[in-house]
Amino acid sequence: MEAVEEFIGTVSGFVWGLPLIILLVGTGLYLTFRLMFFSFQQLPYSLKLVFSKKDEKSKGDISHFQALMTALAATVGTGNIAGVASAVAVGGPGAVFWMWLTAFVGMATKYSEAILGVKYRTENSKGEMSGGPMHYIEKGLGMKWLAVLFAFFAAIAAFGIGNMVQSHEAAGVANLNFGIPTWVTGLILTILVGLVIIGGIKSIGKVVGFIVPIMIVFYLLAGLSIIILNVSYVPDAFVYIFTDAFNGQAVAGGAIGAVIQQGVARGIFSNEAGLGTGGIAAAAAKTDIPARQALVSMTQVFIDTILVCTITGLALVMGQMYLVEADSAAQLTSMAFENYLPGIGGYVVAIALLFFVFSTIVGWSYFGEKCFTYLFGDKVSMYYRIAFVAALFVGSVVSLDIVWGFADVMNGLMAFPNLVALLLLSGVVVAETKKFKEKRKQEKQQQLGA
Repeated sequence: MEAVEEFIGTVSGFVWGLPLIILLVGTGLYLTFRLMFFSFQQLPYSLKLVFSKKDEKSKGDISHFQALMTALAATVGTGNIAGVASAVAVGGPGAVFWMWLTAFVGMATKYSEAILGVKYRTENSKGEMSGGPMHYIEKGLGMKWLAVLFAFFAAIAAFGIGNMVQSHEAAGVANLNFGIPTWVTGLILTILVGLVIIGGIKSIGKVVGFIVPIMIVFYLLAGLSIIILNVSYVPDAFVYIFTDAFNGQAVAGGAIGAVIQQGVARGIFSNEAGLGTGGIAAAAAKTDIPARQALVSMTQVFIDTILVCTITGLALVMGQMYLVEADSAAQLTSMAFENYLPGIGGYVVAIALLFFVFSTIVGWSYFGEKCFTYLFGDKVSMYYRIAFVAALFVGSVVSLDIVWGFADVMNGLMAFPNLVALLLLSGVVVAETKKFKEKRKQEKQQQLGA
């Protein structure tokens, strides 16, 4: 068993090594320049669009807002708490800077995934929209085999990263902080998730549209309270972040490579820009204009990494809390919050993590289902949901070292087919963006004329 774990760990290290990180960031940079920094220019308008009522009568299953919340549900999770802590503990404060940089170029990647997800989406036998990398790879590139590979990797990753690993984390947190037996947490999760996903994307959209904003605001307010109450630490924290980003003095031997790799890898793990999941969520949105939903979808990267991850990063860097010894990365964040909010900080992180885990499971259930039905047909969707829910309970009560490693490999392998498609279909992204610019220009002229 140990040999198997060691082998999977080696493969995971190879898959998530420097080549993939360079490809992920390089694709984001290429798309950012190819789109002439469109994602930066349109960020204020994109945030406004999140709450827009546009396209409500267009084809699709859920609103712009619900599609964004579904994407955020899947990405705002353990990576925002444990992932950031791990990056800062191993790479030093400078890792936060590289997370920010990854997010800014990742917005163009997420925008491109979403625009292609909507453009090449199809309507299934139930009248529901299906889209994402498997569809734009097949229809846009004509590479059915590559589409199948993506769907296969993602369907497996959904049961690992998006299911059993999450329920195991939730059960452990609930047991440690509230003394709840792991099987009880597993049973509760199984019932709650089952009730949500049994109704499909419309049910998921309604639930995450309610829960996700609350959980994000809850965590942001707690973090802002820490910053306001300890504002004297903030200037030094930013100095640590920016200086360490380029000298790596906070890590052993001054290894600048470790700072960059940790920041970039954890940033990608958190917002998933480049993995293709954003295109699956965007395809369900009610819209006839791919670029409009794409602008909404790219705000997910901004909210996930620039806002939520920054709160965790600052809490760790202020007062050099990242140097404290802890049994796990999540516990390190918990200890940092407890230090600044005595008596409640640890519970804040525990509650936030439980909500984050629940939303991640719900979001990934949809991603996994779409990939699974792409491979085996729409008729298996209910069987998939039942299997997904059953796996939750198993994950909460068994050891998952091998499952975690294998799922991590599948998660990384999702990126390769998707990035190939993004690069080869970048011309389509540019063309759709030009159409949107013309459309928006006409809308402005009509408003002035009125």
